[in-house]
Amino acid sequence: MRHRSIAVGLPALLLLVAPWSLAAQVGTDAPLGPAIRIDGPPAPLAPATITRDDRGNATVRAVRLTESIRLDGRLDEEMYSRVPALTGFLQTLPDEGAPATENTEAWIWFDDENVYVSAKLYDSAPESEWVANEMRRDTNQLRNNDTFSVSFDTYYDHRNALFFYTNPLGARADIQHTNEGNPNGDWNPIWDVRTGRFEGGWTVEMQFPFKSLRYRPGREQVWGVQLRRAIRRKNEWVHLTQIPRTAVNGNSGASAVMRVSRHATLVGIQAPDAGRNIELKPYVISGLETDRGASPAISNDASADAGLDVKLGITENLTADLTINTDFAQVEADEQQVNLTRFELSFPEKREFFLEGRDIYQFALGAGGGDTPTLFFSRRIGLQDGDLVPIRAGGRVTGKLGPFDVGAMNLQTGGDDALGIESTNFTVLRLRRDVFARSTIGALFTGRSQSTVADGSNQTFGVDGNFAFRQDLNFAGYFAQTRTSGLTTDDRSYLGSFNYNGDLFGGGLSYLRVGENFNPEVGFLRRTAFRETVASARISPRPRSLESVRRLNLALSMDYLEHDAERRYVESREASARFQIEYQSSDVIDFSFVNAYEYLDRSFRISGGGGVAVPAGRYSFNDFGVGLGLGLQRWYSGSLAFHRGSFYTGDKTTVALRTGRINVSTRLSLEPTLSFNWIDLPQGSFRTDLAVTRVNYAFSPRMFFGGLVQYNSGNHSVSSNLRLRWEYRPGSELFIVYTEARNTDLLDRFSELANRGLTVKLNYLLRR
Repeated sequence: MRHRSIAVGLPALLLLVAPWSLAAQVGTDAPLGPAIRIDGPPAPLAPATITRDDRGNATVRAVRLTESIRLDGRLDEEMYSRVPALTGFLQTLPDEGAPATENTEAWIWFDDENVYVSAKLYDSAPESEWVANEMRRDTNQLRNNDTFSVSFDTYYDHRNALFFYTNPLGARADIQHTNEGNPNGDWNPIWDVRTGRFEGGWTVEMQFPFKSLRYRPGREQVWGVQLRRAIRRKNEWVHLTQIPRTAVNGNSGASAVMRVSRHATLVGIQAPDAGRNIELKPYVISGLETDRGASPAISNDASADAGLDVKLGITENLTADLTINTDFAQVEADEQQVNLTRFELSFPEKREFFLEGRDIYQFALGAGGGDTPTLFFSRRIGLQDGDLVPIRAGGRVTGKLGPFDVGAMNLQTGGDDALGIESTNFTVLRLRRDVFARSTIGALFTGRSQSTVADGSNQTFGVDGNFAFRQDLNFAGYFAQTRTSGLTTDDRSYLGSFNYNGDLFGGGLSYLRVGENFNPEVGFLRRTAFRETVASARISPRPRSLESVRRLNLALSMDYLEHDAERRYVESREASARFQIEYQSSDVIDFSFVNAYEYLDRSFRISGGGGVAVPAGRYSFNDFGVGLGLGLQRWYSGSLAFHRGSFYTGDKTTVALRTGRINVSTRLSLEPTLSFNWIDLPQGSFRTDLAVTRVNYAFSPRMFFGGLVQYNSGNHSVSSNLRLRWEYRPGSELFIVYTEARNTDLLDRFSELANRGLTVKLNYLLRR
């Protein structure tokens, strides 16, 4: 019966959305372009390509190609001298509203298959002073290079966008923005880019297949568009239309492009009929595995397998994804963390099937504090208590139907008798509606056929809302309930929050309640039975008298949490103060002070503490920290931190290097992370060390090697994860992955192999 649920569950998802998709098509047979009201100045008349108004809005015109374009980054076709360029970029940082200090010329083209964006980026500095040191796709470092980017609001709803950018080396990155935020950097559509050089700057040619984009039905299209350029040596961020610096988070202008409501209007594009786009991506995989901890132990055990991923366009805006015999062997290993608390750690999702379209499933995002439950946590599927669980088959439907975002997912996992894991069916349903200009309301359902804590199944039901007013005021909240056999009372959770994020002042207030039996088993929950109130305030002046200082930040916060079960008492309380100095160079100096209180109703053993346990009781402690963050545009960067303070019945000292990076060359970089903690308690003293180093080498923007080597003194282990990734044609990849773990103690100099494996995986994209 469990296997039959696959055959029933996946078509049921398609039937669920079929009536909606039909209704959406029936009402939109006529071209939508001319019927859409342009929010801005009138469309430019040829040969002009842009019009502006006195409110900073712009409307730009895409030009149909009358000759083929060679994607080579050279911009030597005749049309570049014939068609006027888009110019007049304006600063967001450092001088809001001022003209860009370096000139940029851009063009938007299209033909029957692709949209093209080209740009000529003038730079008065020699190439040796440009910041260009990353070739890999979708890395954090790439956004800290000199970059040129384009953002398309293909539904022209002023809230959702597809964002693409590159640097002078031709590296690529792509992000989905939802409701003017919620960036999903793991979305990887098929597109291409080439860059070049000219006397006094660099050039860009981008190509976006219509098949990689979703847009309204109809041939005549009206989109939103934003063009952005970052000049990192000046820490300058400029846009085609003015974006206020209140849209900026931190000392970088990277977040400003998420202000989709400030995009220009793009007219003139004539899109092809999307039809029934189909993508097939079969894969084959082979490998060797050694595991001395298995029972019985295995040595160089050979294996081979195959699987298939299918993407089917139901409508122009709705896509179904099916997966059979899913394998994630190419996914990078988790980066280890230091955990000195009594709570479970949360690790980020890295599996491609769950990453694409993940923004649809996000629930009450950004509301509340660190104890806010996550109702859908995809790592609960295919992973249980650290063990891999095979995903036999699954499917999902995602997309947009008018003002509705739709997500539906069903997967079937296998069982493992040795680990006591039963075969389980997972279902996730999400519906979210756009309301007002930048707000949403929605509902979420998650379910698993086999509960991990009781006989029978487990379900979670929730409704949420996010209401954005003006440009910096937000209200959010949710109500949720779970259903688990034997846990029938106090199984609800609710939250309400307010946040104001102005340029000079900011603050927030939230209230969260989680019942004792609230049990979202396809989610993530640190603790239950509590009421939490979080309040914060911030002031961030920009002193004109200090030329080297961009901004000062003083932030105060209070987190007050009460246990709320048979009796109520204060379980934890934390008051903190933080002062930051942001420099024009992107460097940051940080000072912090934390006063905390915690009540332990039972003792707990500290991870990596050699058996040291903290007894039950009431504890108050303070922590003082100082940090230095070096701007990521440098050839060396990172955040250094020192913390000293009390820790339960003793003291704790921490020295850490986070997000470190050393650019050895434009192709080779090292990214170290170090954490040393000295714990001195009456129950015992110990030290925990964590060293993580990434080694990255890019052969080209489409082929790179990445190595992750980690040492954790807490479990006396050294592990390595080495990956070669080659995108040998758009959407098709070869992976060669070697993993190894050793039980070791660096001080005693012994090392014993625990496990290792070599995997080769090849996939091939077939697209129609």
